[in-house]
Amino acid sequence: MSVLWSELMNDTHKEIGLIGLAVMGQNLALNIADHGFQISVFNRTYSKTVDFLDRNSSTPTLSGYETLDAFVSSLKRPCKIIIMVQAGKPTDLVIESLIPLLQKNDVIIDGGNAKWTDTIRRERKLADLGIHFVGSGVSGGEEGARFGPSLMPGGSSEAWNQIKDIWLSISAKVNASTGKPLSGAKPGKPVDGGVPCAAYIGADGSGHYVKMVHNGIEYADMQMICEAYHMLSSVGKLSANQIGEIFKSWNEGILDSFLIEITGDILCQKDPRSGAPFVDVVLDTAGQKGTGKWTSVNALDMGVPAPTVAEAVFARCLSAVKEERAKAANILSGVALQPLECSIDHLIEAIRDALYCSKICSYAQGFQLMREAQNEYSWELNFGEIAQIWRGGCIIRAAFLQKITEAFERDPALSNLLLDDYFKESISKYQRNWREVVSIAVNSGIPCPTFSSAVAYYDGYRNARLPQNLLQAQRDYFGAHTYERLDEPRGTFFHLDWLNENRPESRMN
Repeated sequence: MSVLWSELMNDTHKEIGLIGLAVMGQNLALNIADHGFQISVFNRTYSKTVDFLDRNSSTPTLSGYETLDAFVSSLKRPCKIIIMVQAGKPTDLVIESLIPLLQKNDVIIDGGNAKWTDTIRRERKLADLGIHFVGSGVSGGEEGARFGPSLMPGGSSEAWNQIKDIWLSISAKVNASTGKPLSGAKPGKPVDGGVPCAAYIGADGSGHYVKMVHNGIEYADMQMICEAYHMLSSVGKLSANQIGEIFKSWNEGILDSFLIEITGDILCQKDPRSGAPFVDVVLDTAGQKGTGKWTSVNALDMGVPAPTVAEAVFARCLSAVKEERAKAANILSGVALQPLECSIDHLIEAIRDALYCSKICSYAQGFQLMREAQNEYSWELNFGEIAQIWRGGCIIRAAFLQKITEAFERDPALSNLLLDDYFKESISKYQRNWREVVSIAVNSGIPCPTFSSAVAYYDGYRNARLPQNLLQAQRDYFGAHTYERLDEPRGTFFHLDWLNENRPESRMN
């Protein structure tokens, strides 16, 4: 304790503070310290603060405090305080404990996976007190927090100006010309140069909203990869190691991404206990923390089609009923795996193409969702810049994101990624293989919810006429919900008197 308090007595006032020393908080604090910023840390359990400082005693820019009052007093005014605690009530409790210690223009930054509506509520409450509140998405997991995450801050522009230098410094960096992440960061030796993967997103909850959509897309990406693995394993009858090598080769081409890279590593990993392929001993039940569900529910609330993200969430839900599925496997019949009618090389190529086309549709849905949210919450989002800050640090970082940035540079008002020339041509080039893969999966009894929902989304979006004309007639028949006519202006509604023998039509204005 004497070491910590001697630091307090010689305090030069630190540039930023951080509350919450779980793994993400510790790594983010070390990242900030590595970049030369003086940082104070606080944890409710003081022994955790002591342990953290003892393990990092060679980091002179790092200081810790036993009380919240001492922690806040150690900071330069206006204060900048990052909260890295559990989302929900714990975050609210920390904010409430800070309010009496803060002054006008101080800044609280929530770096957790908060729901954007909570961030809007908190920002409004604190604004009334003259305190700034930033809801910042932090993506990249533990490694990203330590060596450079993708950062998505939302709040007032005044608050962003206060934290901007730190956020741009600690974020991941990408090559300005290629968009590829710059690597090589080590403890005490951050990567210099490149384009920062951090940018001001917009007002109040926009940062956390964009992070939520990022996570929804992440759910879809991961499920698509799982479906590709399932197809290669079941239809292609390839070993885990062989599939791992395929993913490594895919990572050299259009699918170049963090998730493809780690999938190759995972599939080539041996289980230390049994010597079997590691993936073969892992139980097939997936967990989730809720952000994918939030994305799907919000898409439903706003009437935006995002079926691929939703199917990825449902796939996790279905995986969770393991015992029920095991019983069903002995009761329900399916179809036998069909003999492979193409070469294994063609199957591998077709699955790669299906994965890429499905990925395009998933991202198209995510960006459509953000576009609608922009209208709903009066935000001004820069979609090209959002794609740019996702190119490094975050879980969905991929070479593919450079193409999205370029699409919005060509047309900032682009309504759907599918309409951009690059993506339109990519789908045209690869869709025959995409459809073949979905067909093989269905005929072989292999579930492929994201592959098949993505192709259904694409076909629905490209059809000028869908069968909902019949659906609307049904609604008018049983509930007098009215309908519009092809030969009348949009916005003019009619109802058919279905009970009357002559069924006269009435205009409903």
